[in-house]
Amino acid sequence: MKQQIINRIVEFSKNRYNKEITETNLVFQPTKKEFEGDFTIVIFPLTKIIGKAPDLIANEIGEDLAGTGLVVSFNVIKGFLNLVIGKSYFVDLLNNISRQKEFGFVPVTASSPLMMIEYSSPNTNKPLHLGHIRNNLLGDSISRIQQASGWRVIKTNIVNDRGIHICKSMLAWKLFGNGQTPENSGIKGDHLVGNYYVKFNNEYQKQIASLVAEGVSKDEAERRAPILLEAQAMLKLWEEGDPHTLSLWAEMNGWVYDGFERTYRELGISFDKIYYESQTYIIGKKEVMRGLDEGLFYRKADGSVWADLTENGLDEKLLLRADGTSVYMTQDIGTAKMRYNDYDIDKMVYVVGNEQNYHFQVLSLLLDRLGFAWGKDLVHFSYGMVELPEGKMKSREGTVVDADDLIDEMIEEAYKATKELGKIDEMTDEEARSIARMIGLGALKYFILKVAPVKNMVFNPQDSIDLNGNSAPFIQYTNARINSVLRKAAEQGIVVDECDNSVEVSDKEKFIIQYISSFADVLREASRTFSPALIANYCYDLAKEFSQFYHDFSILKEENTAVRNFRLLLCRTISQTITNAMGLLGIELPEKM
Repeated sequence: MKQQIINRIVEFSKNRYNKEITETNLVFQPTKKEFEGDFTIVIFPLTKIIGKAPDLIANEIGEDLAGTGLVVSFNVIKGFLNLVIGKSYFVDLLNNISRQKEFGFVPVTASSPLMMIEYSSPNTNKPLHLGHIRNNLLGDSISRIQQASGWRVIKTNIVNDRGIHICKSMLAWKLFGNGQTPENSGIKGDHLVGNYYVKFNNEYQKQIASLVAEGVSKDEAERRAPILLEAQAMLKLWEEGDPHTLSLWAEMNGWVYDGFERTYRELGISFDKIYYESQTYIIGKKEVMRGLDEGLFYRKADGSVWADLTENGLDEKLLLRADGTSVYMTQDIGTAKMRYNDYDIDKMVYVVGNEQNYHFQVLSLLLDRLGFAWGKDLVHFSYGMVELPEGKMKSREGTVVDADDLIDEMIEEAYKATKELGKIDEMTDEEARSIARMIGLGALKYFILKVAPVKNMVFNPQDSIDLNGNSAPFIQYTNARINSVLRKAAEQGIVVDECDNSVEVSDKEKFIIQYISSFADVLREASRTFSPALIANYCYDLAKEFSQFYHDFSILKEENTAVRNFRLLLCRTISQTITNAMGLLGIELPEKM
């Protein structure tokens, strides 16, 4: 219908005004609820082309469209042409959407462009925390959205498994661990290693205080603290391939990987390819040395290697330390080269917080300087930080919201809330726990993903499992209510696959069908802007529309069979749309609640 209207307006403009307009000049939008109409055309973009007042153009186009039978009636409000479309169009539209299991999705083929999306990027010196949860949920949802939009997607993770921070945990375990392991302590591996990272920092602070008490300046004390010097020596041994250091490193990293995998599995997160800094940094060092030989970088008197980026409006960037050890930038150069060797990537997306904006600006410049044509085209998907009501989280001080604890808390809160409401009295405990898991994880994911990614957000655990309002539980409950209606219909032998387009349709039902059809546009925009929040809030609005419809209209008790069947098909299509959209957020929907 929209395309037919566009074609008619283009033809009318040529015949009536002798002016060429294109599809891009025509802005369509749903008519505002306070006005009569189904679609609205914004006329203002046409005034410069046609050279007439907007209301005059709108009336002339409206009269032409009404004469074709495409439009039942029209009205003009201050340069906006509101079109009333025949009711049969909406029934045909509903029938068409209902036949498509994944309406709005673009099929992916072997020739579709390939997008690699990097997310998670944990360090093996600590467990995952709330900040990692936002990163993982954004990366996972963006991957789902881009795949639904026609991209072949490779989900990738770079594990920061080497460096001074890793050596800090290793050294603390060596000094204070007394042989403790996940098996003999009962502590999850990533938590165990994280404990020793905190222990290192506590000991480091004690040593700094002791040196300061002896008259050493604080800056000097921070550099001279014995435990830090030992950690730096351990890093040097690691890079030199010392077998004892490598053995301890492999063992402790193994503990952490087991812990990470359990957390990822609970969140429903997965990866197609995992890279490890311990493998990619060597390639990065070779590229830096090549750049040094070619005069792209320079070496300082202490032996460190730097890039001068002042001509790009930036400063100088360290690439190799004086002792020859590498930095994050070195590793990222190596990882980028390895990835482009492994895959024919059309777009590389890094899901990393906005604290690293400068880092990726520099990485893009360095890759381009090294001669990699794709350097300029990398995308840093920068998102805001997650903070607690009392401020920023700090891993080294142990002031973080642990991911595993938070997941368990959300599921338990969901179980308690549903039990208090009497919603699970007739369920087995296993069934109730399964539903509580869907509700709790759904609440957590939705709470984070409904916020525009660019914004910083404050996470208050007490407010995160709101069972009302703009929340996953509300949307899940709405969908469960639809499922209940459809089950009752099936029990009565009523199964509807298509409706007669002569059925009478109310304005509310027309609006809902139109809103369902807009999902394709919402998905395209979410893909373009990398914004799961658009999908989340669309789900909430559609759930609200159904709740109003359910309150105001009879469904199974409707006496007119054609109308009843139409409404059942509308219910099923709403459910399918919500299920598809929430699936793009990684959120499951219980059949009943």
